[in-house]
Amino acid sequence: MKQTARMVGLWFSILLLIPGVLGAQELVGDWQGTLVFGKVQLRVILKVSGNAGKKLTAEFYSIDQTTDPIPVDSIAQEGKIVKFALPVINGSFAGTMSADTNTIEGTWTQGGPTPLKLERASKGTAWAIDPSKHTVQFVTVEPGVKLEVLDWGGAGRPMVLLTGLGNNAHVFDGFAEKLTSRYHVYGITRRGFGVSDTPPVSGDAYSADRLADDVVAVIDKLKLEKPVLVGHSIAGEELSSIGTRFPTRVAGLVYLDAGYPYALYDATRGDFGLDGITLRKKMAELSDAQSPTAMRAVIAEMLKTDLPQYEKDLVAREKELEGMPDAPNQPAPDKKDRHRISAEAVIAGEQKYTDIKSPVLAIFADPHEMSGPPLDEKQKAAAAAHDAVFTEGQAKAWERMVPSAKVIRIPNANHYVFKSNEAEVLKDVEEWVDALK
Repeated sequence: MKQTARMVGLWFSILLLIPGVLGAQELVGDWQGTLVFGKVQLRVILKVSGNAGKKLTAEFYSIDQTTDPIPVDSIAQEGKIVKFALPVINGSFAGTMSADTNTIEGTWTQGGPTPLKLERASKGTAWAIDPSKHTVQFVTVEPGVKLEVLDWGGAGRPMVLLTGLGNNAHVFDGFAEKLTSRYHVYGITRRGFGVSDTPPVSGDAYSADRLADDVVAVIDKLKLEKPVLVGHSIAGEELSSIGTRFPTRVAGLVYLDAGYPYALYDATRGDFGLDGITLRKKMAELSDAQSPTAMRAVIAEMLKTDLPQYEKDLVAREKELEGMPDAPNQPAPDKKDRHRISAEAVIAGEQKYTDIKSPVLAIFADPHEMSGPPLDEKQKAAAAAHDAVFTEGQAKAWERMVPSAKVIRIPNANHYVFKSNEAEVLKDVEEWVDALK
């Protein structure tokens, strides 16, 4: 789709008279740079297209997270100043192009500012969007729904990698390849993301159990015998759903900073999000109840359990918000963006799991590396204190509620722990998996 401006003869003379046109043509092409968030580095690519005199268009890639292009809503060059915005992810960039037009140095803003230097890519220096050695197939998990499944190959026990929210299976490129010396490694792109199908948001189409059923369907279609499931972040809910309902179908479950309340609900601590989902369901039950007897039963349960628990959650949330600065106004979300719609549906479909029966390895970034938006010292201290209490509390919940689980804490690791602490995670996973029966 890339188009190159070809300006010759009379047209060249005319274009000299059009303000900004030549500057815009300097921007056409491929640019690449690296965003550094603490211990994690993310390579990004900006592809700019356009003809002389026409509005520029662009696509943005974060190739260490996904192969999907992120649409650029607006991009412009005024003199040497270059700006572009990606409202889908609330991201933006502003920078200055060098005199030789080969670099743009500026600031990437997404929650907070991060330096970013973009360099013009040539045929010899351009990064591949998908360099990983894998095959791709599509597996039907229910009528009308096919999921992308990557196969990195390898020998030994089958291992299936499940992604965090918003990523596709390509997020494991590199990490997966390092596992193939011991295991046959697969990855699944969840419904609603990447090139997997996106069924309508209705009923339980994105509930945790439904997403877990997709994983089981892939296991069945590929005829995998007791694979090890490895999940990052929100994938913890799929692991726990399978470990609760189909524990004998898998050899074990590995949670990569994925063991949070959506994976293991601790009633002694509660959870604002999950308890809110439960309360909304009870409200719907009350609304649908047809008789006084049915209504009284729902009301009694709400008064005994749901409302007192949610009141505790509200008090805790109010305390968390004390002193927290207001975030700057963000653009209104694009209601047509399928990834945002899918993400919201996945969050709304979280369930409570308390009885995981499969063998478990839970790796926590505990405490997390603090590499988010810039905060003053008081805010940093508050954020670190909250993270330490929340994360350590969840790690202890696993030790108490699933005593057979092996819980590993990696201090100051990023949430993408398999990227920030790859060597350590690989060692922990291999040692644990190889000890399984």
